[in-house]
Amino acid sequence: MNKIFETARKAGLDGFMLALLSMILLAWLWPYPGMDTSPFHLSEISTVAVSIIFFFYGLRLSPEKLRTGLVNWKLHVMVHLSTFLLFPLIALAFKPMFKTEEDQTLWLAIFFLTALPSTVSSSVVMVSIARGNIPAAIFNASISSLIGVFVTPLWMGVVMDAGPEHFDLLAVVGKLSLQVLLPVFAGIMLNKRWGHFAESHKKYIRYFDQSSILLIVYTSFCESFGEHLFSSLGLKEIVLLGIGMLGLFFAIYFLLTFICNILKFSREDQITAVYCGSKKSLVQGAVMSKVLFSGPQAGIMLLPIMIYHALQLIVASIIAQRLSRGSDEKVPV
Repeated sequence: MNKIFETARKAGLDGFMLALLSMILLAWLWPYPGMDTSPFHLSEISTVAVSIIFFFYGLRLSPEKLRTGLVNWKLHVMVHLSTFLLFPLIALAFKPMFKTEEDQTLWLAIFFLTALPSTVSSSVVMVSIARGNIPAAIFNASISSLIGVFVTPLWMGVVMDAGPEHFDLLAVVGKLSLQVLLPVFAGIMLNKRWGHFAESHKKYIRYFDQSSILLIVYTSFCESFGEHLFSSLGLKEIVLLGIGMLGLFFAIYFLLTFICNILKFSREDQITAVYCGSKKSLVQGAVMSKVLFSGPQAGIMLLPIMIYHALQLIVASIIAQRLSRGSDEKVPV
């Protein structure tokens, strides 16, 4: 049990998740500072912080490592097909179950989760613990974030254009390119000069990243609580949503394991495919929710990804510990 707690701590499950819950509680108790009518302009501050996050992310990306990672193309294709195709198709299959207007809003939030890219840090940590292909994990998780700038808005445009919402795809991609891609590529270009600085201070950069996400979560939920958007969600609905998110994780996990066995992936590649292909990024979710969903809707759009983020860390850490016991052990199914 101590090993599980230690793994969860390394993945950022301990203090950060408690802080996330605290931000939601604070937004419920005191929503005014994070609302548009507030003079504090917290939303604008968080927008600047997002660009800084992705600048440091690019600063730690070595172009040489990215080029080396291109070799194992079958693994890469499988991970990204799972992330950007398999996940959304599962969500689309369950859409008929959400009939009322409130249910449709919740389904849109779930679909937003499924359209997000994979997470970087926890994927690499879990692959490392389970003794998988670490270079491939770094490559796939990193490229996933860049692909998501285009694919996530494209998916959201498809489902939102089918409803009453207006969705300007070009405007969204343009805004995300300025906030995400431009800082990332600026960081990559400066990797040789300042990359060592980012690596040596990655602990403090991580604290900055988490603080920025906490600010985004707080401002998003302030608007939602201020407009009473969570009035239709009780404890029962939250529990059912959590069960659904857990079922989604295991559905992807078992499907990827099955496909890896058919394709005869090595143990290391199978671990990387399962972990990178089943993860979703809370960072990207927080960033994109600010761009895709204006006003009070942003808070409820973050609810599924926050629940999924916590559950994926707990379950993945337990499985990673099992895999770490021996290099000959197969991925558990």
